Amino acid sequence: MIKISFIDTNEGRHEVEASQAATLMQAAKQRDVPGIFAVCGGACACATCHVIIEPEWADRLPPAEDLELQTLEFALNRQTNSRLSCQIKVTPDLDGLVVRVASDE
Repeated sequence: MIKISFIDTNEGRHEVEASQAATLMQAAKQRDVPGIFAVCGGACACATCHVIIEPEWADRLPPAEDLELQTLEFALNRQTNSRLSCQIKVTPDLDGLVVRVASDE
């Protein structure tokens, strides 16, 4: 199992163990991480699974594809390290990953 830390908008830390090949969104939903709504179910259509990747991890992720970048254009509080958690597959290289749940306000 790969350990991922989600930091919610109230600075609460949620440690999640995810299986390889799951997405960050799936791992967050299985553990009821606050703020990960995933309204579209992972179809890259809504940005309700928007996370901010901690800077030290940003270069370790595969780059976002065009559809993800287009969907992120509609995300509130978008930042340089914004990603959709539904588009990031869990791999052993991500063990220890830290992400922040983006605020929707």
